[in-house]
Amino acid sequence: MASSNLGVGDKAPEFSGRSGQTEIRSADYLGKKNVVLFFYPKDFSPGCTAEACSFRDAYEEFRGKDTEIIGVSMDSDESHLRFAEKHALGYPLLADPSGVLAERFGAIGLMGKALGVSRRLTFVIDKKGVIQGVFRHEIAIARHLEDVRSAVQKCQ
Repeated sequence: MASSNLGVGDKAPEFSGRSGQTEIRSADYLGKKNVVLFFYPKDFSPGCTAEACSFRDAYEEFRGKDTEIIGVSMDSDESHLRFAEKHALGYPLLADPSGVLAERFGAIGLMGKALGVSRRLTFVIDKKGVIQGVFRHEIAIARHLEDVRSAVQKCQ
């Protein structure tokens, strides 16, 4: 199910993927944790590194609000492992090389699929699996983080 029209109040599509040796499934968070699911174009690119590090720096704050951060890009799991290690990212990064998750969440277009990159798109999903925020900030990293914080606060 691909949808570029997911919005606040919609049920989030189910997702699953690998992060290193760990299988991550949306079902594991239902009733337990809110999820910040952020799609980003490419490991090691300047904007994506800034975004990933901003979530890293706020990770403990989000965890204190029963919220897990999960990054997704079309890079390989090996690339994610190097990216996470280089920048000390403590949250999972899901490899989506085929773009299946990006399509399901409307985070990819035809050119993106051909180029192997998703759009920068973040979803805040509450413990019931309902989307409480959708953010498309291409370059406003600080504003992006503040908007995500506000949406997570609404989940409390």
